[in-house]
Amino acid sequence: MVEIKAVLFDLHGTLAYVENPVSGEEISNYLFSRGYEVSPQQLNAAWAFVAFIDYPKNGYENWRSFFSRIFWRLETEIDGETLDEIVKLIESKPYRLYPDAAEAVVKAKKNGFKTAIVTTIAYFKFEKAVKLIKEHFDFIMTGYEAGCDKTNPKMYRRVLEILKVKPDESVMIGDNVDIDVLLPKRLGINAILLDRERKKVECPAAAATVNNLREGVEAVIKMNRR
Repeated sequence: MVEIKAVLFDLHGTLAYVENPVSGEEISNYLFSRGYEVSPQQLNAAWAFVAFIDYPKNGYENWRSFFSRIFWRLETEIDGETLDEIVKLIESKPYRLYPDAAEAVVKAKKNGFKTAIVTTIAYFKFEKAVKLIKEHFDFIMTGYEAGCDKTNPKMYRRVLEILKVKPDESVMIGDNVDIDVLLPKRLGINAILLDRERKKVECPAAAATVNNLREGVEAVIKMNRR
């Protein structure tokens, strides 16, 4: 039997969340009030392009540089005050850790597992949220470190290379069936589906389906007891 040596954690919806996130429509309305005709669809499209294509290439360090790139994509020059207000609005809704996140990550480390975060999301967006548990991660893999988004197998292969573990010696825990379970499984990585909202999602490919991260880490521990 192969021994599990590493636990990979998804970020959004798994370790952390944003309560009532600012919408593209909200920002668009503010831009219109300032005289900039940027529709919600235009903004959302440019935002996605920057998040999934530009960030992996350039690695923006804060919301100001991130949004500057968005407006560059939109070919819209906005004044500094407007940009500052948008940044202030976004920063008012930060990422927060789920109540079970810290305990689960610490438990994984105490049980001798290597640990990593695997996400496309820019580090500056969740840096404060993970500050207290950062020391318990061997590596934090974002789109910039991988040079791609999370749907690219390259990200998973890169984090395994950094942790120096084989695919079957690792387990991915996340809430997205396609990205956190099916994709890792195709690469030979074990996967556990996190179903926080208890939707009772059927996912035969998952080694287990759990309702919280405590259960998730315990499931990984049990895999080495078989």
